[in-house]
Amino acid sequence: MKFFLVKRRMVTAAACVLAAVVMFTAVNYPAVVASATDRQLPIYCVERDQKMISISFDAAWGNEDTQQLIDILGKYNVKATFFVVGEWVDKYPESVKALHDAGHEVMNHSNHHDHLSQLGRDEIIADCNACNDKIEAVTGVRPTLIRPPYGEYDDNVITSIRAAGMEPIQWDVDSLDWKDLSAAEITKRVTGKVQAGSIVLFHNAALHTPEALPTILETLLGQGYTFVPISQLILPGEYNVDYTIDHTGRQCSAQ
Repeated sequence: MKFFLVKRRMVTAAACVLAAVVMFTAVNYPAVVASATDRQLPIYCVERDQKMISISFDAAWGNEDTQQLIDILGKYNVKATFFVVGEWVDKYPESVKALHDAGHEVMNHSNHHDHLSQLGRDEIIADCNACNDKIEAVTGVRPTLIRPPYGEYDDNVITSIRAAGMEPIQWDVDSLDWKDLSAAEITKRVTGKVQAGSIVLFHNAALHTPEALPTILETLLGQGYTFVPISQLILPGEYNVDYTIDHTGRQCSAQ
């Protein structure tokens, strides 16, 4: 009798373990699959055969070097994309107009530089539109691209941005100029990491960016790279119809 009781207990215990494994798998495995297949990503870079890249600047705080950046870019006939905060537009409308008049793209960097992941869908869309309204009032052109503040996003942020008719943009080459790296360090980071289809991140009002920029442009132009604004780098069309975004954030043609 004792043998059968022990065996019964062993069978019961094994059944419990098996049930726990099945329950764990049922609860967790679909979640893993969903995150791998359905996760919403912005564009970090673009699949390009040509040596075509974009440089971008985030403008949220200071304004001391904006005209200097315009002058340097103009010297090399390079057009860039500037992501500006709505409050920055309020403070420096003349600089926003100067960027536009110089042929640079002026795009959205949120209205107040809030953490968009802490906002609901309607709040995110309202924030996008508020910044777009300010930029359009100065430049006459409504932005189609946005860079979420702090580079932060989640599925709700990305789907809300796309629901607002905009495309979220990140970067695959970070200059780290906001850390006050030396011009030589910034130059080495950027020129060493760029590849066809790259999007490079700079900031206005960064300490050594104006010093580093000429060497970066001369080096990359000498290597045969062409600079275009981000709207000309990214592939046109509808997400998951005309193009896809792989797990690294690279935008690829769906054809």
